Amino acid sequence: MRGSGDVGSAVAHVLFKAGYAVVIHESAQPASTRRKMSFCDAVFEGSAWLDGVRGERVDDLSEISNFLKGGHVIPLTTLELQSVLAALQPEVVVDARMRKHDQPGIQMTLAPFTVGLGPNFVAGETVHAAVETGWNEELGKVLWSGSTRPLEGEPQTIDGHGRDRYVYAPAAGIFRTSLEIGSMVKAGQEVARIGDLPLCAPISGVLRGLTHNLVPVKERTKVIEVDPRGEQAQITGIAKRPGRIAAGVLEAVNTRLGM
Repeated sequence: MRGSGDVGSAVAHVLFKAGYAVVIHESAQPASTRRKMSFCDAVFEGSAWLDGVRGERVDDLSEISNFLKGGHVIPLTTLELQSVLAALQPEVVVDARMRKHDQPGIQMTLAPFTVGLGPNFVAGETVHAAVETGWNEELGKVLWSGSTRPLEGEPQTIDGHGRDRYVYAPAAGIFRTSLEIGSMVKAGQEVARIGDLPLCAPISGVLRGLTHNLVPVKERTKVIEVDPRGEQAQITGIAKRPGRIAAGVLEAVNTRLGM
């Protein structure tokens, strides 16, 4: 599994619960925001829980196989990707990094079966299968040929708020914050800084997404998300959209492997 964000983690969780041996590959300093809805914090804290399943950071290739044999934990590693692939020789590679604005390279050589999530993947050309990830009637649909839909539309509206719930990095730099996911904030309250640039809560509510302190981010990276529902906000667990995407990946993997 490439990527430990909320979508990648949901997929890893569903595949793991279905009996597959799963390894998550992540960068050394991921900028993911919905960290309590994912295994992302295992990169920083050593381990993280998601809906009753524990992910644990592993920095030794030989140890990954031991974790897989145990079957009780999802190992997460930041080791060099090609080294991990060469050591494990996985049957399936899923690209769940959700790089919506990037054009993905050809990944069909990485494993016997590859799955791409999100815009710009072409089933049968860049990956063997692709899964739709946009909020539309085709969310979670598996494509065995052709392109996924382009990036489109606005984020799902919550209590009348769509894209205005988010803050994007106005410049590249080190993201610094003393707040935590779950903290209540007021509109206009400073939440973080990049260099001397303050980043303020766009609306009042609870912090649902927050990039980890001291992580370097690129300009326009999503770094803050505020949920206006306050105490009713979902800040942990697998949300509806990642869950539907994960179900699509499970369908594709089961179909390919004959499960």
